[in-house]
Amino acid sequence: MPVRAFTRAVLPWSIWPAVPTIMFFMAPAIIVLLGFAAANAQQAAPAGSPVFRAGVSLVKVDVQVVDHNGRVISGLTKDDFRVYDDGRPQKIVYFGQEKEPLDLVLLLDVSGSMYRHLEQLAATALASLKQLFAGDRVAVMLFARRSTVREPLTEDFRAVEEELRDAVRTNSLGSGTAINSGIVDAAQYLQQQPPRGRRAVLIVTDNLSLNYRVPDEDVIRQLYAADAVLNGIVIGKQKHPAAPRPGQYVNPDFTFSDVFKLAEESGGEAMEGGKIGDAFEHMIERIRARYSLQYDAPQTAPGVLHRIQVQLTPETRAHHMNAVIRARAGYYGVQ
Repeated sequence: MPVRAFTRAVLPWSIWPAVPTIMFFMAPAIIVLLGFAAANAQQAAPAGSPVFRAGVSLVKVDVQVVDHNGRVISGLTKDDFRVYDDGRPQKIVYFGQEKEPLDLVLLLDVSGSMYRHLEQLAATALASLKQLFAGDRVAVMLFARRSTVREPLTEDFRAVEEELRDAVRTNSLGSGTAINSGIVDAAQYLQQQPPRGRRAVLIVTDNLSLNYRVPDEDVIRQLYAADAVLNGIVIGKQKHPAAPRPGQYVNPDFTFSDVFKLAEESGGEAMEGGKIGDAFEHMIERIRARYSLQYDAPQTAPGVLHRIQVQLTPETRAHHMNAVIRARAGYYGVQ
């Protein structure tokens, strides 16, 4: 039966002439109803839930606030913070503390000088990792001259502990220590993972490394691209590398590693190891207690560096006069 004849047979002849008009007005009505439904659904979302909007890129900033003694200041809210992108104030569209799941890469220096310290770390690892929350994941990456992922991101912390115990027996990654390359590899590993929650890298090293053609700028760019914060436990007395003497020639292809500087620029912190087990537990606790905030990314050209500044409001600063804020220094525009 032809479509026209079938339609006339189904619909009474008296309303058939009005069908095209009815269909014309029904489509806009359906669109309007769907719009109201989407708006109501967005309003019904819990205030602490991460914000996802089609076509809108968000800048994620991992923030730590400590007092003059280095103790973490908790209990702050979105209204206690101000965030600026290239000097322009931004509206915080998401804020939370200890709510988002954490992906943490343990980046371990397995060069010869680190064996004894890694054994001590492994002995306390499971107890330290119990401070993490359900849904948090940990990966184990080892490095010397080269790097390798020994345990992909997992919620099985006993498997992580076993890999840490095996780390001291790893001798297949070459002689020497390539710290900057190791951090780049860890950041790129996180970039390959589906977006979820917060990201951090915790490197354990003696900070003794001469990098070849992997400058600090490349490391920071990769950490920014991964939305990852670098934290460090530095074994021994090595701190910042000594500055070159006036007039001394410096080959730009070779740079000394400075985990303290890289951690600061990424928004993290580095501390001296002391008792490695205690330092590891302390650092895990501090990584987990950080704040997370997000704002809409301004329109920008790809590759353009934007500077981020996070501040406390004047009222909050009055209550925490000596507070120190740690947050990433910037990000690069993406396509």
